[in-house]
Amino acid sequence: MLEADEEKALHQALSVALPQAESAVAQEDFAGAMRALSQLRAPVDAFFDKVIVNADDSALRANRLKLLNQLRAATRAVADFSKITG
Repeated sequence: MLEADEEKALHQALSVALPQAESAVAQEDFAGAMRALSQLRAPVDAFFDKVIVNADDSALRANRLKLLNQLRAATRAVADFSKITG
């Protein structure tokens, strides 16, 4: 249930970046994993600029939240950023 072009683009980018990042981490190529995640910058920016996550349609909202959860999973595949202290 992907409506906006920006959410379709983010979904596509995640489907490419996540396996690349996981593969790089498995080979202990952390720079490669970060390069894989860097591919998400433009699609993430476009998603947040153009897509209303908290849509009135509950199914659409849930699907958009799942997409964001995939983004979180992709970043956690490389590093658990919650462990970084300020």
